[in-house]
Amino acid sequence: MAGPAGRLDAVVVCGGQWHDFDYARLQLLSSLSEYELVRTRVFEDYDCLDALASADLLVTYTCNRVPTDVQQKALEAFVSRGGRWLALHGTNSAIDRTPNGSPSKYVTPRTLGDLAGVLGSQFLGHPPIAPYTVEFTEPEHPFVAGIGPFEVTDELYVCELHPPIRVLAHTRFVGESTGFAEGHTTEDEPRPVLYLKDHGDGTVCYFTLGHCRGRVDVQDLGIDDLGRVDRGSWTVPEFRTVLQRCVSWAVTGELTAHH
Repeated sequence: MAGPAGRLDAVVVCGGQWHDFDYARLQLLSSLSEYELVRTRVFEDYDCLDALASADLLVTYTCNRVPTDVQQKALEAFVSRGGRWLALHGTNSAIDRTPNGSPSKYVTPRTLGDLAGVLGSQFLGHPPIAPYTVEFTEPEHPFVAGIGPFEVTDELYVCELHPPIRVLAHTRFVGESTGFAEGHTTEDEPRPVLYLKDHGDGTVCYFTLGHCRGRVDVQDLGIDDLGRVDRGSWTVPEFRTVLQRCVSWAVTGELTAHH
């Protein structure tokens, strides 16, 4: 689908709530800038349908950015026609605050519609941020080959899955997604961290890691200054390597362990 001279058009959607989107956006644009034939348009939500219509690749890092019905159909059409979508961290989240007096602070309504099936999952909840180990389900896959299990301090996503998905990396968790109405687990089963989901002629690569938060990113929760900067998995070399390979795939369409 590349244009004249091999030009590739990328769309980056980066925005939402409770994260340092400036930091994440800078990292993603820096990664894409290494490919001289890629030209990128940047948006903070899914009001980007003209750009998406001619895009070769889509990279999203969002939290609680729910596309409208029209935008959901456009995203599905993008993947169906052969688009490559690298979906990061909270892309699959739809989160509402619950009324005062409810036992949980947040609910996760199924407002992503059919798009959850395109993405392969929808966020339900996460336990408090704490260290956990990422293991490889397919250790020989080019996205993760040559990397051993590694530890991150990140949001551990418990999701409602929409198979079939090809899980490449996972973690394990049993317990409460504190503050959420759902996402509580009693089964010690793998929780996908990195997977591929085919849809039509295209593919979604979903990578749940990448939490980042600055001091002033949760003011809507009544916390003016968090008192610290949280870079989560971004400080972990293994995360950076896997993400680099995922970006390379989004650009080239090739599964490779080398940049």
